[in-house]
Parts: sequence; structure tokens; C-alpha cells
Amino acid sequence: MKPIQIRRALAASQVLEEITEIWCQWRRQKLPLYLFLAMCFNLVVAPVVYAATGEELSRSQSWGLGLLGLVTLGLSIYLFFVMFVPEKF
Repeated sequence: MKPIQIRRALAASQVLEEITEIWCQWRRQKLPLYLFLAMCFNLVVAPVVYAATGEELSRSQSWGLGLLGLVTLGLSIYLFFVMFVPEKF
């Protein structure tokens, strides 16, 4: 094997090890993953809010409104399940 191929193989194995470690941690700690996914989803929501307001709000305000909307949606879904499936909680 050439040195470049060896480095790529090592890099690929390191990436797989990191993914495995993240997967194992995810099973124990879900909150950081949920927060990360919400922030990533907000990258899509914030420009939509910014465009919908006709640029009357700043980017930080539209980011905050998008995040507030995601939190409100998450709480409403949670409360819906708590009300209709209380034996799980």
C-alpha cells in the first residue's frame, strides 16, 4: 500500500471509532443530541422566519423566534403524550 492509502485507511478507521463512540454515548445521554438536532433544524427555520417577516426583524431576532417556535412545538408534543399516554410517565 502507498503511504497515502495507509493514511486514508487510518483516518477512516478513526472516523468509524469516533462514530461508534458517539453512538454509545447517545444511548446514555440523549439531551445533547436533541439540542444539537434542534439547533441544526433551526438553521432551516431561521431564514424562513427572516424571509417571512419582510426583513423587519434582524437575523438574531429571527433565530430566536425560530428557536422559540421549536421549543413551543416540542413542549406541545410532549404535553400531548403526557395527557393521552400517562402510564409511560
